[in-house]
Amino acid sequence: MQRFKDKFALITGGTNGMGFATAQQFINEGGKAIITGRSDETVNKAVEKLGTNAFGIVSNAGNMKDILLLQEQVKQYTDNIDLLFANAGYGKFAPIEYVDETHFDELFNTLVKGTFFTVQQILPLMKSGSAIILNTSVVTGMGMQNFSVYSSAKSAVQSFIKTFASELTEKGIRVNGVSPGHIKTNIFNNTGLNSEQIEGAVQSIIPTIPFKRFGEPSEIANAVLFLASQEASYVHGTELTVDAGISVIR
Repeated sequence: MQRFKDKFALITGGTNGMGFATAQQFINEGGKAIITGRSDETVNKAVEKLGTNAFGIVSNAGNMKDILLLQEQVKQYTDNIDLLFANAGYGKFAPIEYVDETHFDELFNTLVKGTFFTVQQILPLMKSGSAIILNTSVVTGMGMQNFSVYSSAKSAVQSFIKTFASELTEKGIRVNGVSPGHIKTNIFNNTGLNSEQIEGAVQSIIPTIPFKRFGEPSEIANAVLFLASQEASYVHGTELTVDAGISVIR
């Protein structure tokens, strides 16, 4: 299937996990993908794996200087973006009493400020018929211990779906969100846990998931690319939950 033949995607946080899987599938379906990441090493490694239709930009979604350079960097490869998947982000979790200002600002700068200003900077490169997909999370509708800052940041991103959709309707740009459940990514890498502790956390979560497994990044990619495709031409301002039912079957 060549749903994205001759189209260009910009996928932030595209060096691994859901972003990488989305770039890979977009390319497999005839498109070209620009991915961002925070280091030369991770960006170059990902681009090498993705092949000749992939391009990389070193850019940190939590750094405004990087975001304000993003449009010109993208224009080195294309003047038109058909899909913007604002995916960059990570998790950092702590009990209320242990959250400091650095923790709070880190997550809000990357997830909220980063998402908003990435969309703002890339909009001039988007025309009628293009699509913006925001990455939210099922935690916005669930009360989870140690998730207070992460959940509130993702809730802000969730609110952008409706406000952006309202504002961009006249431009013919569709805006939607994908809300992942527990997916096999590196979300625990910034928690300070070692590999054994991470595995313990994963094993404690699995019994709570209706399908008794973590989702694959490719399962999120499939949802993102459905929302970006003509198959979803009448889908606007909504959030597609991909969580094995954990948000409703508990």
